[in-house]
Amino acid sequence: MRPETLAIRTQTDRTGEKEHSTPLFLTSSFVYDSAEDMAAAFADDSLDVNIYSRFSNPTVDEFIKKVCLLEGAEDGIATATGMAAVFSSFMTFLSSGDHIISASAVFGSTHTILTKYLPKWGISYSYFDLNKPESIESLVQKNTRVLYVETPSNPGLDIIDLEVVSKVCKAHNIIFIVDNCFATPAVQQPILYGADLVLHSATKFMDGQGRMLGGVVVGKKELIQQMYLFVRNTGPSLSPFNAWVLTKSLETLFVRMEKHAQNALHIAKQLEGHPSLNWVKYPFLSSHPRYEIATRQMSNGGGILTFELSFLRRNGLRLG
Repeated sequence: MRPETLAIRTQTDRTGEKEHSTPLFLTSSFVYDSAEDMAAAFADDSLDVNIYSRFSNPTVDEFIKKVCLLEGAEDGIATATGMAAVFSSFMTFLSSGDHIISASAVFGSTHTILTKYLPKWGISYSYFDLNKPESIESLVQKNTRVLYVETPSNPGLDIIDLEVVSKVCKAHNIIFIVDNCFATPAVQQPILYGADLVLHSATKFMDGQGRMLGGVVVGKKELIQQMYLFVRNTGPSLSPFNAWVLTKSLETLFVRMEKHAQNALHIAKQLEGHPSLNWVKYPFLSSHPRYEIATRQMSNGGGILTFELSFLRRNGLRLG
C-alpha cells in the first residue's frame, strides 16, 4: 500500500462492537484473567501485554505504529510533548562524562537543554554550523555518544545532507538523531539516509490543527527499547486521547502537507525580489543555498518559509 493508504488503514484490531472508526482506549489500567497473569506481566518487560497506560496503551500503540510505517522505522515510543521526545532521547543515551554534537540551528528549548541542563549533569556539548558539515569530524571526541540535527531547521530552514552526517556517525559509532518535525514523514524519511532515530513534535504538522500536544521517536528497535524503559519509568507518556486525535490526523497528513507546500512555494516565489525584503528562504526555491540537497532528500519544500524585512537591517533591529 502507498504511505497515504497506510496512514488510513493502519488501525487497532476491531473490537466486538464492530466499530467503523478506530476505538479510543481511555483507561488508566488493564485487567487480567488471573493474579498469575498479572504477576507475569509485571515481572517481564518484554511481554506484549498492556499493564498501565503510562507503559503502553492500544490507542497510543496505533499512533506509534503508523509513524513507524511512514518513517520506515522498526519501533517507536510516544511522549506527552515534542520536547519530552527530545529530552528523553538525550537522557536515555547520555551519562555524566559523555559528549553530544548538535547543529547550532535548533529549536529554542532544545538549545536550553543542551546549554543549561545537560552541563549540570556533567554532559558536554559542541555546536556546528549546519551549512558546514565538513566541520563535524573535528568535533568528535572519544566520549561523543550522540549527534543531533534538525533539517529543515526550526525556524531558519537550514538544510543538511543527511547521508554525509550519517557516514561520520557510523565511522565513530555515534547515535544519529534527526528532528523531522518541519518536514514530517510525508515529505522526508531520514532513516532512508542513515538516521538511527527520528523524532517529531506531533503538536505541529502531524496534528495540524492546534488541538493537542504530543511527541514521538521512531527508529532502531534496540534503541527504542532503551527509550521505552526511560519513558515508562520517568513518566512523559502520551495520553490515549491525544494519541487518538493524532492517529486520525495522520489520515490527512499527506494531502495537507502537499497543499501546505504548494501554498508556501507560491508565496515564496511572489515574495522573492520584493523591495521591502532582504531575502526569502524556502527549501524548494532555487535560491536556497542547499536547494540541491533539499530536492534530493525531500519530496516537497514543506509548509514554512522565512524572510527578512529590509527596514530591520537598516535600523539595526532584529525580531526574536
